[in-house]
Amino acid sequence: MALVTDEQIQKFREDGFLVLEGVFRPRECEVMRQEIEGILRDMDVPPHCRTEFSTQQEEQLKAQGSTDYFLSSGDQIRFFFEKGVFDERGDFLVTRERSVNKIGHALHAHVPIFREVTHSPQVQELSHRLGLVKPVIVQSMYIFKQPGIGGEVTPHQDATFLHTEPLGRITGFWIPVEDATERNGCLWFIPGSHRAGISRRMVRSPLGIVPRTQFLGEEQIYREDLFVPAPVTKGGLVLIHGEVVHQSHLNSSLCSRHAYSFHVMEAEGTTWSPENWLQPTPELPFPSLYT
Repeated sequence: MALVTDEQIQKFREDGFLVLEGVFRPRECEVMRQEIEGILRDMDVPPHCRTEFSTQQEEQLKAQGSTDYFLSSGDQIRFFFEKGVFDERGDFLVTRERSVNKIGHALHAHVPIFREVTHSPQVQELSHRLGLVKPVIVQSMYIFKQPGIGGEVTPHQDATFLHTEPLGRITGFWIPVEDATERNGCLWFIPGSHRAGISRRMVRSPLGIVPRTQFLGEEQIYREDLFVPAPVTKGGLVLIHGEVVHQSHLNSSLCSRHAYSFHVMEAEGTTWSPENWLQPTPELPFPSLYT
């Protein structure tokens, strides 16, 4: 039986997103979660995340350290934390495993289970059905959406952060490692919004300019009633067009909402913007999805 029908592919092209159930086995989700638990046990928390500075100059240094840590994470495994999880001494106010917002951005390159899932036959079949000729993996993330404190993700388009010429060459693969429901912060989309282009871009600032990144343009204000929820059960998959507008709400429930997500770019006839925050490195050029 085909993983996806022609009708579903057409719906993806019309709506800009598609929810598929039962793409991965529960065991694969459990292995991903177990691997993340091991990574968290060995986690090294960088000083700029632990320390609360008291002067303006020190605040700038903290921001600089945080930005450098982010900008150089494209070929690394780095940790990004929820707000308010450290006290003034840099000690955890919550357990370590509940402090992290996400881990990124090269799990697909460094951790076998995430490499296997990213290059799995299911993902390759979906990519072929989408007509991708030369897809390459640009980033991957493990997102926690912690119970009670998992932060809101405001309306955005992935192409704001992962810009290509021409547009329309980025696709997100979002895999729920746990059930994603309306109560614990599932994704919400504006169907068809991918056909309107993008309203802003995040770019690297010219060398020597602080802050190190800046936004060109402004995010539009979107009517809340335009969004539709996209709940999906553990082991499913949500396909996300790079220009579709989506968001997720604060997780105020008692249940976490773990997910593994990665983005691919159709490299055939495409230019990756040299202004993007994320750049391939000699150590990790964007790997082929089909390899």
